[in-house]
Amino acid sequence: RFEFNSFLDEVAAQEPAARKKPLKVEILRTEKDLHAAVSTFRDSKELGIGVVAIGPSALHAHIVGLALSAGPGAAYYLPVGHSYLGCPAQLPLSSVRDNLSEVLANEKIHKTGHNLKFISLALHRHGVPFQGLGFDILVASYCLNPARVAQNLNALCRDLLGEDLPALPAAEGKKGAKETPPDQMEIPILAEHAAAEAEAALRLRKKMGPLLREKDLHALYFDIELPLVSVLARMEETGIKIDVPYLKGLAREFAAEIAEHEKTIYTLAGETLNLNSPKQLAVLLFEKLKLPVIRRTKTGYSTDEEVLQKLSALHPLPAKLVEYRELSKLKSTFIDALLQLVDPADGRIHTSFNQAVTATGRLSSSDPNLQNIPVRTPHGRRIRQAFVADKGGLLLSADYSQIDLRVLAHVSQDPVLCEAFRHGEDIHAATARELFGLKKGETPTEDQRRVAKTVNFGIVYGQTGFGLAQQIGIPVAEAQRYIDRYFARYAGVHRWIEKILEQARRDGHVTTLLHRIRYLPEIKAPNAAVRQFAERTAMNTPIQGTSADIIKVAMRDLAEWLQTEKHRTRMLLQVHDELLFEVPREEFDAVAAPIRRKMEEAVRLDIPLVVDLKKGVNWFEMEKIPAEKK
Repeated sequence: RFEFNSFLDEVAAQEPAARKKPLKVEILRTEKDLHAAVSTFRDSKELGIGVVAIGPSALHAHIVGLALSAGPGAAYYLPVGHSYLGCPAQLPLSSVRDNLSEVLANEKIHKTGHNLKFISLALHRHGVPFQGLGFDILVASYCLNPARVAQNLNALCRDLLGEDLPALPAAEGKKGAKETPPDQMEIPILAEHAAAEAEAALRLRKKMGPLLREKDLHALYFDIELPLVSVLARMEETGIKIDVPYLKGLAREFAAEIAEHEKTIYTLAGETLNLNSPKQLAVLLFEKLKLPVIRRTKTGYSTDEEVLQKLSALHPLPAKLVEYRELSKLKSTFIDALLQLVDPADGRIHTSFNQAVTATGRLSSSDPNLQNIPVRTPHGRRIRQAFVADKGGLLLSADYSQIDLRVLAHVSQDPVLCEAFRHGEDIHAATARELFGLKKGETPTEDQRRVAKTVNFGIVYGQTGFGLAQQIGIPVAEAQRYIDRYFARYAGVHRWIEKILEQARRDGHVTTLLHRIRYLPEIKAPNAAVRQFAERTAMNTPIQGTSADIIKVAMRDLAEWLQTEKHRTRMLLQVHDELLFEVPREEFDAVAAPIRRKMEEAVRLDIPLVVDLKKGVNWFEMEKIPAEKK
């Protein structure tokens, strides 16, 4: 219940026999063995599958072995890449590919495994086809409880089957040490573990299927999340092209700017110091320069960005520190990391899209995190310029406009909010008029619109008067007045918030429009801070989670349409509410308008979804494509 998994491991170690199900494992070492097994697989309606691999990512994985199970109690292990001293003869991977392709490419034989995207990518890399994705244990577990800490196969076996998978040996037999690399493990030992995973996957499917129906998650899983596994795998394989010479030049330029900032800071400080040391900076700012202490931490004075921004009005050095930190972070976190991760084989970045990480249902990306490429600062935007279209193509950006607020209008049915969207009004300007008492048609100032925009999005995230005051730099009382005025004007939103909080307290969870579930056990916590966080989550999840569901439906539909129509346009990235495509110039006119239309029609709401299109040779220099007249 509390996921004290290390304690459970110790308990399992005391009585291992009681927690392990007998399993017949056949290791296929020869062509004859493989031929005999293939006939069994060919007659199966479903297969449990696991791939043991080593490498930095699925796209660069070296396969050590495959595990397959055609039913409970029995499984096969196919060693292909063990390399320890004295290792016996194994099956060549080419032989496995030639003999198994017929089975693995057969869509009528449903494959069940944990993380089918990884399995698919690892096999594709070695020319092994993989079709018929029947059930992904990882994605199903994520749908059943997205906040679950341990989504790994052993934890799920423990919870749903009441047993542990066979343990793998640690390096040098030391408890707590890293596991021995799979290719260095003896074949019988790894065979037992991998085969148990493939066989357990089939039994977990039988447990999880009814749970998905019971919790009304069947459609979410089978209609949206499972089809998305293949879509994301194709996107990862495709990657996005990087202008490496441009990025290298940017790295040199940033390095020179960083060096100049260092010199300026040393001159202003009257000494050299480690600019990355908070302790040395604190001594400089608060003891030598006698600047006022803004905030203390457990270890001393805070020198974070917020503090430096406030001190910038009093002395030029903190402002230079802010610029230095921004440039240093951009260079190390993005420019240097991107250059390291460009695949030399195709000059493209192949990020990993994580489908089972965020509690809201949003996708995330890693290695590198392309959802974090900055857009708000001039320096940050220049990094986006390194993401380019392939020769003869253009990048097409399709971005949902204010999707969270449109979802809020739909679920709350607030008449004022709905009317503004139906008439195509600038929603932030409309809210500004309400907050500042402007007449209809009167144009708010930029500052008034900024405040209104902050309030609009803050409401979705359960923002308090204190939080709003901190964000826009005004007194708490004034910020609270803005929130009160908002709720007075948009009373339907206020009623919806009260209703969703009441439901969360009663049921212990909230759901999105497409029935994605988010459990909130902290909603009744005695600790006020913990309880308030759960309340903000209860307000936010039905909005942000529904937005996530909508873009996933759009991705599924677009991938199917592009494939059916045999277009050469490729979907590359999903970043927040935006999809990025690489489009051959000659088919641009044929795909741009349908992409917009399919995204706007992905899910029907009571108010229209709007998608903004832009095109360009890189991700920064993009021009807006006007909407079609309706």
